[in-house]
Amino acid sequence: MTSVEEAETEETVTCLHLTFYHPSQDEKMVFCCLNFCRREQVRADETAKFGRDPSVCRYSLRDTRVSRIQFSLQFFRKLHTSEHCFEIKNLSKKTKLTVNQTELGYLNKIDLPWKCIICFGDYQVLAEIQEGESMDYFETHLHLAEAPILQERCLPSLQPIPETGISPSFFLSQGKSPTEIDENEL
Repeated sequence: MTSVEEAETEETVTCLHLTFYHPSQDEKMVFCCLNFCRREQVRADETAKFGRDPSVCRYSLRDTRVSRIQFSLQFFRKLHTSEHCFEIKNLSKKTKLTVNQTELGYLNKIDLPWKCIICFGDYQVLAEIQEGESMDYFETHLHLAEAPILQERCLPSLQPIPETGISPSFFLSQGKSPTEIDENEL
């Protein structure tokens, strides 16, 4: 047998990619305590906390408007499956947290979608889960965005679309305004 045949099978590791944006990053250096562009291992039984207090939070943000503990991420395995997920919990009594467009108050928690945008205050965080098999730990990989994430990703607008299926923004881009017509005239 060769050494390749005798070697243990490598497990893939779940990786949570987090891309951070704040409009005053260049002036205030709010992300100076984060290690960007380097993967970091986190034990599966640990809760990854984000906030202002570096003695409690693994990921510290240098901003007095951020709560001591803003939010946490808990790694878990769904019941009766091999699928690994993250749960996000808002730990701020003062600031609401949104995940995509779901608003979380203090101590509210939800499962983190495989790709979503987390917002609190002026912060925008793009979270993307890269699936893996390991149950002992997961990895985080932090990135810094140059431009606002919400504009960059072109998320669908929250404007209602009429039954015709034509968005009001279509008329605006054509230089026309929408006109009301009777359904019997169609």
